Formats: sequence, structure tokens, C-alpha cells
Amino acid sequence: MSNTDLAASYAALILADDGVEITADKIVALTSAAGVDLEPIWASLLAKALEGKNVKELLSNVGSGGGAPAAVATSAAGGAGAAAAEAPKEEEKKEEEKEESDEDMGFGLFD
Repeated sequence: MSNTDLAASYAALILADDGVEITADKIVALTSAAGVDLEPIWASLLAKALEGKNVKELLSNVGSGGGAPAAVATSAAGGAGAAAAEAPKEEEKKEEEKEESDEDMGFGLFD
């Protein structure tokens, strides 16, 4: 990440920590005060991405995964769940084909 990306992220975290609404103007103001030149478009994109989200909750749940809700959603879908279960099998076949092609060249990734 570049310094401007980090500065924008830190500005959003500062605003969330203070309980202030995250807006593009506030992100630009904080980054400008820190001496970082951030283009307003990036600040507005970040503000839109974080709009309506609890940033503190996002940070506290970073390592929690998220596979369980997806599994529940596919099982609730019924027939769609079966189609979704077949998709990974096809991907595995494609990966196996790629591995074979590496061996055909006479070298592998770890040789």
C-alpha cells in the first residue's frame, strides 16, 4: 500500500473511533492535516465503501472467517446448492490440468 492509501485508511479509522460520520471531506481534511496529498475521488470512494458499515465491528471480526453463512445460504437455496457444490469440483479439475502442463515443460514450481 502506498502512503496515501494508508493515510486515507487511518483517517477513516480515526473518524470511526471518534464516532464521527465518515465523509470524503473529513477524510481529505485529516490527510491534509497529516501532510498527505490525497485526491478527493479516492476519499469519496472510501467514504462510499464504508457508508452504513460499523468500521469498529469490521476490525474486530477480521479473523472470524465467514464460511458458515455462505454454507447456510447454499443449503437454503436447495437445487442451487447442488450446482454450487459442483462448481468447486470443476475448478479442481482445471487446477490439475495446469499442474500437468507444468510437468510437461520439464520443470515444476519447486524444482
